[in-house]
Amino acid sequence: MARKLAAGNWKMNGLAADLAEVERLWAAHPSPRCEVLICPPATLLSRMAERLRDTTYFVGGQDCHSGESGAHTGDISARMLLDAGASHVILGHSERRADHAETDAMVRDKALAAQAAGLTSIICVGETEAQRDAGDALPTVKAQLSGSLPDDPALLVVAYEPVWAIGSGRTPTLDDIARVHGAMRETLAIRFGPAADDIPLLYGGSVKPANAAEIFGVPNVDGALVGGASLTADEFGEIIAALGG
Repeated sequence: MARKLAAGNWKMNGLAADLAEVERLWAAHPSPRCEVLICPPATLLSRMAERLRDTTYFVGGQDCHSGESGAHTGDISARMLLDAGASHVILGHSERRADHAETDAMVRDKALAAQAAGLTSIICVGETEAQRDAGDALPTVKAQLSGSLPDDPALLVVAYEPVWAIGSGRTPTLDDIARVHGAMRETLAIRFGPAADDIPLLYGGSVKPANAAEIFGVPNVDGALVGGASLTADEFGEIIAALGG
C-alpha cells in the first residue's frame, strides 16, 4: 500500500522570517501518521533543512536540472539539492511546463537525474481546462505518465493537478478525482506491475482545510500536493490532520 504524503509547495514565496511557520507546524504536529514534506524556494532550502533536522519532516526542491553540473546559469542539479538537505524534488509542475516549455521528455530526464542522486521525484501531470472540456483529461494524463516517468518505479510519487484548478479555488468533483486517480493507478500497474501499488498518488489543485478530508476519502488518493495552503502552519496543519496527522 502506498504511503500517505502531505507535500507543501511554497512556489516563489517565502523569506527567512517565514521559516518560523515550519517550526510552528512541527510544534503542533510533531508525530503525524503521514509523511510531511515542504518544498521551499531554493534560497530557503538549506536553512529549512537545518530547522527540521531533528524532526520526521522532509524537505524538497521545486525543480532540478537533468545534468550533474556544468554551464547552466541559474539551474540547480539533483546532487546540489541533496547536498542542501533535500530528500524530494517536484518535477513537471504545470507552472514549469507552461512557463518554461518543459516537455514530458525533459521531465523524464530530470527524474532520471533525481533517481541517480537518491532523491524521490514528485512527477506532476494534469489537463488544462480546454483539454478537460474536450473530453481529453484521461488521454492527456496517460500520455504525460507515459512520457514523463522513468522505467524504474523506485523513488517515485505522482501528483495529479488539473491545471484549471490550481490556485483558482475550484476543484473537480470527487467522482472526477476518483476517475483520474483510478486511471493513473491502472496505467502504472500496466507499466510497473505490483510495484505500482507502492507509488503514492497525490491530488493537487486548490486543496484547502475545508475540502481536504473529503478528497482524502477518494480511492487511490494517497495525499496532496498543496500550494497556497502550505504557507501557514495553521492551514497546512489542518490538511495534515485530515490525512492522519
